[in-house]
Amino acid sequence: MDFKNDFGVKTFGKKNMKKYLPEAFYIKWKNSVRKKSLLDKETADVIAASMKEWAIANGAKYFCHWFQPLNGLSAKKLESFLDRRYSNEVIIKFSGKELIKSEPDASSFPSGGMRSTFEARGYTYWDLTSNTFIIDETLYIPSIFVSFNGQTLDKKGPLLRSMDFVGEYATKLVNLFSKNKIYRVRVKVGLEQEFFLIDKEMFYQRRDLVNAGRTLIGASPIKAQEFSDYYYGLFPQRVEQFYKDLNIELEKLGIYPKTEHNEVAPCQFEIAVLFENANIAVDNNLIVMQILKSVAKKNDLENVY
Repeated sequence: MDFKNDFGVKTFGKKNMKKYLPEAFYIKWKNSVRKKSLLDKETADVIAASMKEWAIANGAKYFCHWFQPLNGLSAKKLESFLDRRYSNEVIIKFSGKELIKSEPDASSFPSGGMRSTFEARGYTYWDLTSNTFIIDETLYIPSIFVSFNGQTLDKKGPLLRSMDFVGEYATKLVNLFSKNKIYRVRVKVGLEQEFFLIDKEMFYQRRDLVNAGRTLIGASPIKAQEFSDYYYGLFPQRVEQFYKDLNIELEKLGIYPKTEHNEVAPCQFEIAVLFENANIAVDNNLIVMQILKSVAKKNDLENVY
C-alpha cells in the first residue's frame, strides 16, 4: 500500500473536502464546525454534490445515515443514489437535505416505542465533525439519532454535548493560569479493542459461540488468564496475514492502526488505533469492530469479543 497516496482514500475528510469543494464552501463548512452553527441550504447542496461525485468515483452505489442507538450496537438506514424524473428517466441524486437529515423508524429501538404511534418515528442528523466514509459500496454518514420530540435516542448526542462541556471548562481553566490565551480545547480519546480469533471450522462446532458470541460452556483454561508465555509473543502465521489485511482496510478508511499484539488468553489479540477527537475515536472503534469481522471471515477465521 502506498501510504502517501492510498491512506484515507475511502474517507471524505478534510483532504478530500479541499480537493472536491470550492474553497468558499469549504470555509463555510469549517466555520460551521468551529462555531457549531447550521449549514445554509446552498452550502449543504454543494457539499452533497461533491460528496456524491467522490463516492460514486470510489464505487459507492448507496448512502446511509449511520448512528448509535441505545442497544449497544450501530445501525443504518440504507438508500440508493438512484432516482427518477417525472419522465421516468434514471438519474443519480443526492441533495443537501438527504445529507443532513433522514427519517428512520424509531419505534423498535430502546425508548423509541414509548410514544404514540404517530410520534414513534425518529430523525438522524449528520454529525459535521465526523468523517463520512465508504465500506462495501455504501457511503456512511455518521449521525445523531433523536425522537419526534427531539429526545435523545442514541449515545453520540450525549457524547457531543459532554465534549462541548469539558472543552468549554478546560478552555476557561487553561486561560485562567496561562498567559497565552487559547480559544478551545479538544477532547481526545485513544481506544483499544481486544478480541478473539477462532478457526472457522472449530467455531461452528460450538453452539454457544454461534448463537451467543460468547463461551457459555466448557472448562476453565489450566492457566486461567495468566498465559504469560503467549502474551506479546510472535503472531501465528494466519494471524499475521489477518493483521496485514486488516491494516490495509483501516488505512484506506483513514484509521491509524498503532499497536497490535497477542493478549494473555489463548487466541486473544489486541489492536489500538491512534487517539482522535472523542466522537471520531468512538466512530473509528465501531468501524474497527466491523472490519475485524469481515477480514476474519476472508481468512477463514471468526471474530468474537
